[in-house]
Amino acid sequence: MARKDIISETSNRQEVEDFLSQARGLSVSAPASGPSQGRLIFAMDATASRQPSWDRAAEIQAEMFDAVDGVGALDIQLVFFRGLSECKASGWCRNAKSLRNYISKVSCHAGHTQIERVLAHVERESANGKVDALIYVGDCIEENPDHLAPIAGKLALKGVKTFMFQEGYDRDASFAFGEIARITDGAFMQFDASSAKKLRDLLGAVASYAVGGQNGLSDYQKKTGSDDVLKLGYQLRKKS
Repeated sequence: MARKDIISETSNRQEVEDFLSQARGLSVSAPASGPSQGRLIFAMDATASRQPSWDRAAEIQAEMFDAVDGVGALDIQLVFFRGLSECKASGWCRNAKSLRNYISKVSCHAGHTQIERVLAHVERESANGKVDALIYVGDCIEENPDHLAPIAGKLALKGVKTFMFQEGYDRDASFAFGEIARITDGAFMQFDASSAKKLRDLLGAVASYAVGGQNGLSDYQKKTGSDDVLKLGYQLRKKS
């Protein structure tokens, strides 16, 4: 399995508004018709409490590829953190079997959240080729949101929208995840442990957006009839 360690990066919070202003001026966004190929980073919290959710994600990740079948190609990279300092990325996958192979080989270990390292990795990865979207799935945060905002600003400059999906309703996580989504013109959604279908629909929605832009997202919503996908699309339209 090809993996690489992810090195953390920090910035000053004062830079955030400057980044946002520049990002708005550049108007970096997915075109209405959408590209024929998308690149998406799928990041998950793999600390100890997340094992049931991790196993569930392994089962439903195929929806991201199924959603764009016949529409375009989708490359997905898995990123996860666990333990006290482990944060790694897989190679790029273009089918559900390859991604599942990566996910199934990871077990969750006790540790702290490392969202800052995830965002820094995505920012570096986007320098090697356009990254259309980041999906992050987690339930809590143990980091200072002020350290995350500047890196989110860098993602906004590069046109990477973040889709922050929170399992549960931890207040601190809701605030931080919402801010990251806001800064990058992405979306923030919550779900509970029994909402496998909701998470599946949301994963498919982001994949559709990464490959087909707003049109791809709209087509996926019509196909699924999902109110949650409709709400996600509404967040994106509000920011466009």
